[in-house]
Amino acid sequence: MGLVKSSKILLSIVLVAAIGKEASATQHVVGGSQGWGESVDLNSWASSQTFKVGDQLVFKYSSGLHSVVELGSEAAYKNCDLGTALDSKNSGNDVVKLTKPGTRYFACGTLGHCGQGMKVKITTVAGNAPSTPASTPSSSGACFIQPLANPFVLAAAIFLATTDLFHLF
Repeated sequence: MGLVKSSKILLSIVLVAAIGKEASATQHVVGGSQGWGESVDLNSWASSQTFKVGDQLVFKYSSGLHSVVELGSEAAYKNCDLGTALDSKNSGNDVVKLTKPGTRYFACGTLGHCGQGMKVKITTVAGNAPSTPASTPSSSGACFIQPLANPFVLAAAIFLATTDLFHLF
């Protein structure tokens, strides 16, 4: 009986950890604490980050003063050619989900801002690479502990471990 209960608990933790890991995508505020602005060194900020599939970019800025335009190519990015825009956002708190590996290009749509350096190139890697900023696990079991730090995930683990959902064991 004790072995069955231990197996249920272990299986519950593994399932919840897998769910929690999927739900723990990183949100990157573009430009860090300064946000999306003309005075921010966006290239330095981007080079200090690791972006992976499932992560999100959050563009925070003064609505009406700036906007976010996704450009279609590196040439458009280098030349600030806003005519090739794939998408445009202007809420001041725009979220872009990184859905596949590759490079994406963003610029401010306000006249002259891109030319002054308000643009960023984001390279997204496959989902198994670590995002930054992130803490490095200190032990081999830490992959289960991090998702369980979320109170909802922890509650789900406890619920699964204490219910008789696995009565087939």
